[in-house]
This record gives sequence, C-alpha cells and structure tokens, in this order.
Amino acid sequence: MRCQSVIPPRSLALLASLGCLSLAGAEPLPALLDLPGTDGDPDQIDYASLPVLTGRHAIVCPYDEQWKFQLHNYLLHRDGLYWCQWSAGPEVEDLPTQEVRYATSSDGLTWSKPRTLTGPPAEGRAYIARGFWEREGELLALAASYRGKGAFGVDKDLKLVAFGWDRASETWKERGVVYENAINNFAPQLLASGEWMVTRRDARFNVTMLIGGVKSLSDWRVVPVVDRLKAVRTSRFSPDEPVWWPLADGRLVAAIRDNGGSGRLYRTLSTDQGQTWSAPEITNYPNATSKLFTLLTSRGYRVLISNAHPKIGRRELHLAVSRDGITFTRLARLDIPSPRATTFQYPHAIEHEGHLLIAFSNKKAVTEVLRVSLDDIDALLK
Repeated sequence: MRCQSVIPPRSLALLASLGCLSLAGAEPLPALLDLPGTDGDPDQIDYASLPVLTGRHAIVCPYDEQWKFQLHNYLLHRDGLYWCQWSAGPEVEDLPTQEVRYATSSDGLTWSKPRTLTGPPAEGRAYIARGFWEREGELLALAASYRGKGAFGVDKDLKLVAFGWDRASETWKERGVVYENAINNFAPQLLASGEWMVTRRDARFNVTMLIGGVKSLSDWRVVPVVDRLKAVRTSRFSPDEPVWWPLADGRLVAAIRDNGGSGRLYRTLSTDQGQTWSAPEITNYPNATSKLFTLLTSRGYRVLISNAHPKIGRRELHLAVSRDGITFTRLARLDIPSPRATTFQYPHAIEHEGHLLIAFSNKKAVTEVLRVSLDDIDALLK
C-alpha cells in the first residue's frame, strides 16, 4: 500500500523541505536542494551570482520551414557515433503529421543531415520522440503514437511504440507496441532485479511505473504512483514528466514536474525497488514548469539539468550537482550562446570522454547541444 498524506498543503511544503516526510519505517529524505548561503530556501537563491558553465555549442538541426517545430531531444553514443532524436512537426507542438527525426555525429558537434526515424504517421496521427533504449544488444528508439492534436485527453489511442535499428539497410523498422495508453519520459532503466522500469503517463496524466520488459518488449506490470485527479483535489499537484533514479542505499527516488502552479518539483520514494511508492511531497527545488533530466557521472556525483528559475521561465538552463544523489548542493547556469529573446527546454545529456553532451530545444524550433567538461563541473564542488 502507498502512504497517503493527510497533511494540509501549506504544511506539506514546509515539512517536505525539511525532510520530514517519508515512507513508514524509512528514514526521511533530506531537502532536495541545499545551496550555500540559502539555508535551503529557494527564494534566497541569487541567480545573477550563480557560477556559469561554458562549453562548445553546436546546432544539430537548424530551423526548417518544413519542420518548424522541434522538441523532445534524446542522445546516445553507440558504435562510435553520437545519435540524437527529436520530435519534428510542420507548425506547432504535437499536431497530426508530427514525426520523429534523427541525426548522427562522430564528435557531437558536427551533425549529419536529419533523416526520418518513424516515417510519416498514419493519417490523423502523430509521433512524439521518447528516447533510445539499448536492450539485449539491440538499439531501439521509442515513440509515443496518438490520434489528433496532443497526446492527452479523450479518445487519443495513445500507445508507446518501439523501432529497431537495422544496420544492413541503415533504417529504423517498427518492432511493435510496448504498452497501450502510455507515454514514457525517458528510456527504461535496469533495476537490481534485472527487470526494466520506466515511468508512464496515461492519456489522463496519471503517473505509474512499468516494470518488466525482460520476456518481451510488451511484457510489463503497472505500479501506481500518482492519481492525477486525487492529487489535484487534495493539494493542487498536477503531475507531469517524472524522472527516477537509484540511491546508493538501494532506495529509488522520483522527481515530478508540477503543472499546478507551485513552481517546485515534487518527490516520491520507493524502498522496495519500485513495487510501491510514497505519496508525492512538494520539495524546495524550484522548477519553471518544464522537463528535467538527471545523470550519474563517472566522477561519482549526480547532475540534474532543468529550468530552475521559475520567475523567468525557460529562458535559462541550469545544472545542479549532488555528491550523495539526494541533495543537490551546487547550482550553475549553462552559458548558451544564443540571442536574448529565446527559450531553452527539455534537456537530455550523456557522458562521453570527459564531457557531458547536453541536448535541448531552442524556442521549440531548433535542436542544439552544449558540450561541457566534467573538469569544469568538478570545480563547482571545490
């Protein structure tokens, strides 16, 4: 059974930031953010004085009159190449005819001409890019398929579909439906049990975990995390775009974007390898209502990349660092050389040869990357 919070929303915010909420019998988690000089209060963050991370900037896919919309960027390094995929549409976000496109690069900075990954969708349908997945040696690309405008609502026929890379023909071929009424956020990750786990939202924004994926691409069981209607009614929490990661002690934690106006991330905890999850709690980590990504580096610390300045929305991207994977104690702004009137959103990153390569969308119209040295990130902790 999941723990159910009966704490009023205002008290919930305070207790969560103090690390006073947890699963029954488990040690409470510390605050998600604790920057020097702020006492854990995000309102005390001086964004103008944050350290700045620079790097080498490159365009994966420039603005294209045929593909005006570009979002949902994902990266992978395999077979000596960087791979990038993204959603591409003719006008605005998630209209029918939107497909998934991809490009490759030998150095992460000079990219091939974009090609279609999914091919055009069936009439009246669209695809959303959902990430690369290496399963049993095979390179898969995931895409959400749905009917009409937008993946959420009534009669969407939403489904998560896998495409496999065919090396002989150098094309992607559909492998089948992974799960019905499902859109993931990032590719499945392995649990200690050897099973895969991936976040899932259904067409009504309810959040669950899918666990399985071993016997076949479509073999999954569903674990509930957040019932959206109940969450909105009790605390105005409107969940979206969750991401999960393991802690060193075997527990799992998930951070969830809130579309309910809090300007904060929510957090939930599992002490049994994803079989049950605690009631989501609001944290002290600021978020400008946008997608986030986290990665454990080879240096032993975890980074979290997000739009962490709610007052300016998506006009800046930030990178936070945590030594223990629980509390992020450093925050820096990514220096992206672009015109002032712009937005950066939906980051994804991989580590390769001493660098992070971070992909993101500029104005939802250009796919870009920034290559940042791990040595520069190391320096934030000194």
